[in-house]
Amino acid sequence: MLERSGSTEAGWRRERGEASLSDVHASIPVRNAWPAWRRAVAFIGPGYLVAVGYMDPGNWATSLAGGSQFGYALLAVALVSNIMAIILQALAARLAIGSGRDLAQACRDAYPAPVSWFLWIMAEIAIIATDIAEVIGTAIGLLLLFGMPLELGVILTSLDVFLILALQRLGFRAVEAFVIGVLVVITGCFAAQIVMADPDWGAVLRGFAPTTDIVTNPDMLYLALGILGATVMPHNLYLHSGIVQTRVVGDTVPAKRESLTFATLDSTVALMLALTINASILILAASVFHTSGRTEIAELGDAHALLAPLLGSTLAPTLFAIALIGCGLNSTVTATLAGQIVMEGFIGLRLKPWLRRMVTRLIAIVPAAGVTIAYGESGTAKLLVLSQVVLSLQLPFAVIPLVMFTASRRKLGPLVAPRWLTAFAVLIAAVIVVLNVKLVTDFLLGL
Repeated sequence: MLERSGSTEAGWRRERGEASLSDVHASIPVRNAWPAWRRAVAFIGPGYLVAVGYMDPGNWATSLAGGSQFGYALLAVALVSNIMAIILQALAARLAIGSGRDLAQACRDAYPAPVSWFLWIMAEIAIIATDIAEVIGTAIGLLLLFGMPLELGVILTSLDVFLILALQRLGFRAVEAFVIGVLVVITGCFAAQIVMADPDWGAVLRGFAPTTDIVTNPDMLYLALGILGATVMPHNLYLHSGIVQTRVVGDTVPAKRESLTFATLDSTVALMLALTINASILILAASVFHTSGRTEIAELGDAHALLAPLLGSTLAPTLFAIALIGCGLNSTVTATLAGQIVMEGFIGLRLKPWLRRMVTRLIAIVPAAGVTIAYGESGTAKLLVLSQVVLSLQLPFAVIPLVMFTASRRKLGPLVAPRWLTAFAVLIAAVIVVLNVKLVTDFLLGL
């Protein structure tokens, strides 16, 4: 931990310490002599790592359930959720560029030690919950594609540490290229499935327009809350505020403003891709299951099993499984980076990436493997839901500090968020927190 200094920066209790992910911090050059388009290209990458968090198995489950039960009606909720995510991730980039701190460092440097340690524990719980969802999602994908037993699939996911080692040795651009490449594969898989499903595109477009049924129909409202509540993941806010600093950001205010513009553009475009994929899951469920009367589909395994007979193609379920495994592989990369940022930022503890990954993964594998062995696939599905509830509980501990920091002129100086943006962010934070509280309450009452 850093000691408090008498000459700290205005607005912060402590001076900035060593940057998180120090081996790749400011490792990607952005030169003033380059034309604007080339400087913008240099910032492409972090947004796509962030977008991975919006395609986890929890999102898949809610999109499948929403599409199979209510057709295209909940596409509007997916759109609104994505707008919320774009705003909050833009604030994460603003915090990083304006203060030179990631969200974990900002919490450490702004709050007393007991508060900082509490927030660190909450963030670590969120990382573990994220990892559990990733373990389960990858194991289900291996089961669907290769028929591999869930127990073996859960254990094999621990080997992804070698993937992380290989990528990080090649540099951060290699990490980003891998993630973007897998995202292209996932997008291609869903594009092919959508073509096979041949949805009613008029109904799809109408689905993006909100209807009063979303509020008046209790079942539809519950699923809408599920989509909203599972949208913003706490680890993504830490992740984005850390990895955006892999770019060289100038010291002048105009240079920082330009960097913020490019970083926001990167994350916005990437999150629109995430919306496209999540919407594709919902559209696929609506056009295949809802129209055929199979309105009860919510499990990944059920969807996989029914795609072939309903679409008349054995390729569709294969593509579905490949996309699910791709999401698991990408989550491996982003969860590792988020874990490093959280541990280094809050308490200054620096572990080798492989050691950090192995410890976190083992903590996630123990409950996943135990539940899988004891209860099988049904127990795994319940653990997946529980991991989303745990993530929901952690969300306020990341969102509220982020909004407060970016609204403070003392902390961000000239890069403080405009009042209209702060007001919008406060509204978003309030909505997300209230919806997550409702989801958690409903979950507990349903036990």
